[in-house]
Amino acid sequence: MTITVKFVGAFRHFSGASKLELDFKDLKSVSDLMAMLIREMPEIESSLVDQHLEKLNPNTLILVNDKEIGVLDGVESILNDGDEVVFVPVVHGG
Repeated sequence: MTITVKFVGAFRHFSGASKLELDFKDLKSVSDLMAMLIREMPEIESSLVDQHLEKLNPNTLILVNDKEIGVLDGVESILNDGDEVVFVPVVHGG
């Protein structure tokens, strides 16, 4: 299964690229993708996961095929061959 992963903003710094084409055999969900990215790029974990709550960092927006995962099944959203996943850091100002 091939997934296109795009990184916006600070996520590009962690990945070293704005776009990756990744081939997976056992990838089923966004959660699986996040775990794989954290294994390969440990420095991305603090941006993806809230360490105190042990869940997706609220300052991270994840899109699967242009749909925010909150309107799908969250981090358990199923991924299919050819899907595009985009990681966007949310920046708040005041």
